[in-house]
Amino acid sequence: MTLPIANTAVLLIACPDHKGIVAAVAEFVFSNNANIVHTDEHTDRDSGTFLMRLEFELDGFKLEMPAFAREFAPIAERFQMRWRVALATARQRVSILLSRQDHCLADLLYRHRMGELNCDIPLIVSNHPDSQDLADFYGLPFHHVPVMPDRKQEAEATTMRLLREANIDLIVLARYMQILSTDFINAYPNRIINIHHSFLPAFIGAKPYHRSYERGVKLVGATSHYVTEVLDEGPIIEQDIVRVSHRDTLDSMIRKGRDLEKVVLSRAVRWHLQDRILLYGNKTAVFD
Repeated sequence: MTLPIANTAVLLIACPDHKGIVAAVAEFVFSNNANIVHTDEHTDRDSGTFLMRLEFELDGFKLEMPAFAREFAPIAERFQMRWRVALATARQRVSILLSRQDHCLADLLYRHRMGELNCDIPLIVSNHPDSQDLADFYGLPFHHVPVMPDRKQEAEATTMRLLREANIDLIVLARYMQILSTDFINAYPNRIINIHHSFLPAFIGAKPYHRSYERGVKLVGATSHYVTEVLDEGPIIEQDIVRVSHRDTLDSMIRKGRDLEKVVLSRAVRWHLQDRILLYGNKTAVFD
């Protein structure tokens, strides 16, 4: 089942806050015979940053997308905008990387089949062979790239070659338990989404459930974020929590956490694909 995709475009803008931005953008869209179907704005007072997401219908729009940048340039320059425009019908090419645990992979693949994720998945990569059957069930290419302690660079080079060959737009780390190199991260800036199994910034790094259990926490969480060079410090996209108690064992805490992980990751991926996320500094604005 594939959900219908509207014939619209999304304009995302980040710039210093000034009077007249909304009026200028709305007038530009109106003057080119487009109908605005949704708009949302936010001003970050601390940084003086204005953020905007505007969605407009393409039926009757006077400009072809290749001409959009040229015509919009005077407004963008006037307000010092960082901006981009994307078609709602465009399908990004997504690769999923994982290790042994496949609960996040299973959720992503199910939602993809049901039409919730408007993308193509031409590549699944794992450093363990365990998820081959799941990929085969959905008819998706699976590549086992083992990562040996003394050959990590070679394994990463193989993975990057597969990503380039598949022309990947977005990488999803669905519990991929390997630290990526700076070169890898810089090749896909703000295009790698990770799921971390704690409510960041608490319990950064390895075995957060074990550390949470040892501390006797009353809440466990999951965090989806963009990957940067600093481990688990990238801009946060989505988080959620579930209550635990003294009655929970480590196993039951992990089980509750895994239910959160897959939902939080799928939300983040969906919002990225729908062009709902704007980054500024080390933060994100996620528009409804």
